Amino acid sequence: MARGAGDGKRTQNHVYRDKSKPEDIRSSNMTAAKAVADAIRTSLGPKGMDKMIQSGNGEVTITNDGATILKQMNVMHPAAKLLVELSQAQDVEAGDGTTTVVIVAGALLEAGERLLHRGLHPTTISDAFREAAVKAIEIVRGMSVPVQLTDKESLIKSASTALNSKVVSQHSTSLAPLAVHAVLKVVDPKNDSNVDLKDIKVIKKLGGTVEDTELIEGLVFTNKAANVNGPKRLEKVKIGLIQFCISPPKTDMEHGVVVSDYTAMDRILKEERAYILNIAKQIKKAGCNLLLVQKSILRDALSDLAIHFFDKLKIMVVKDIEREDIDFICKTLGCRPIASVDHFVAENLSSAELVEEVQTGSSRFVKVTGIQNPGRTVTILVRGSNNLVLEEADRSIHDALCVVRSLVKERALIAGGGAPETEIALKLAQYAQTVVGVESYCLREYANALEIIPSTLAENAGLNPVATVTELRNRHAQGESTAGINVRKGAITNILEENVVQPLLVSTSAITLATETVRSILKIDDIVNTTS
Repeated sequence: MARGAGDGKRTQNHVYRDKSKPEDIRSSNMTAAKAVADAIRTSLGPKGMDKMIQSGNGEVTITNDGATILKQMNVMHPAAKLLVELSQAQDVEAGDGTTTVVIVAGALLEAGERLLHRGLHPTTISDAFREAAVKAIEIVRGMSVPVQLTDKESLIKSASTALNSKVVSQHSTSLAPLAVHAVLKVVDPKNDSNVDLKDIKVIKKLGGTVEDTELIEGLVFTNKAANVNGPKRLEKVKIGLIQFCISPPKTDMEHGVVVSDYTAMDRILKEERAYILNIAKQIKKAGCNLLLVQKSILRDALSDLAIHFFDKLKIMVVKDIEREDIDFICKTLGCRPIASVDHFVAENLSSAELVEEVQTGSSRFVKVTGIQNPGRTVTILVRGSNNLVLEEADRSIHDALCVVRSLVKERALIAGGGAPETEIALKLAQYAQTVVGVESYCLREYANALEIIPSTLAENAGLNPVATVTELRNRHAQGESTAGINVRKGAITNILEENVVQPLLVSTSAITLATETVRSILKIDDIVNTTS
């Protein structure tokens, strides 16, 4: 019996000393994460391919936006999910570079795997990668060019670069200026260091083409006016935003009323008519001729009788305004919502020059322009011939807005076209020669991993990746820090002169986030399933 107990103890010690399990887990994590990176690698750059995503309910999406592709992919492996979250983190931080950050993370994992096979400890690799990331950001800051928000041309160039890789790239000449003007309308260039994109409302309307997309300094309501025979166009408008219902009141409890005779029915109808007419007259008395009604979940916000009275009083009504839109409307109009008819007075109204109902394709929408004392908000009305184009135009405009937002956060530009990655790879490799020990190996591998971006750009553009990256490396070694891959000409050129620029924040954020994710994956040596 005693010998048996000793055998059990030895077995436990043997399990504890087993080195193969952590290696297998690490290998599994890296393989899963690299598979995700490889899945979207072909969609990088202006010549990148698009992905068609079919959801479970049969809806189809065509896009090459990394964050969108990964969000809709059915990823099961926990390490692969880290890369999906990585692209979303990049989307929140910079808005662009969501494909780049995942590809860089995939390449760094591959570099980490090679170092592990050489016998280096994961913690050593992790610490060296952190130092490499700090050095890389230092290098990329050194090659950046400061930009002022008054320099609209530079802002438009960077927004155009973000749009060049999209399905709607042929419309970048009209969409890029539109995105720049929208952001500059909602920020104070001197004081603001961030942009709240909630102040820019993007509304999608089917019909027309992407070229018909317009920036509206005012309000747009996607539904048509509630009136039947009321006005369709008004000048010198007084606007009231109400949160009460203009329909017969209901009790708090669900119940039914049985009316046995016609006189009682007649009295109910008369009182209902008098109740609604009183509200309508009070609204007219305050001078309001455009009424905005918040959607109600208790009962109809607007009865047919109320619409009839408003038609007679020449008041345009827009009903079913969603609760989440109220803040934007209040900020735009500089008013507050009115909660009861007793507070509906002239002081609580706001003014605008014009309101009109506009026909677009098969639908109508209401547009309010010339608002007096407007808030810092704008509306972008996106148009498209079909839903696939419309959705992609919306995603592209969001990316362009985020790029301009990145320049408000950190006012510096760098060259695109693989130039920053090649410069980092070159300078980091030189720095690695000054470092002694295993750290030097790690820095060199990190530097080589970043060359995945120019290599992928060349590959997606149909160029020879080895020859292109070799020439690019050579040009950077000669001191041409802004030399990049010009996919249109299929050659290496000064990419700054070609106006291919991107915000500094996109690159620094991508390097930081990718390195953090890779470091966390490297340090995992077991996957534990919980009972709950």
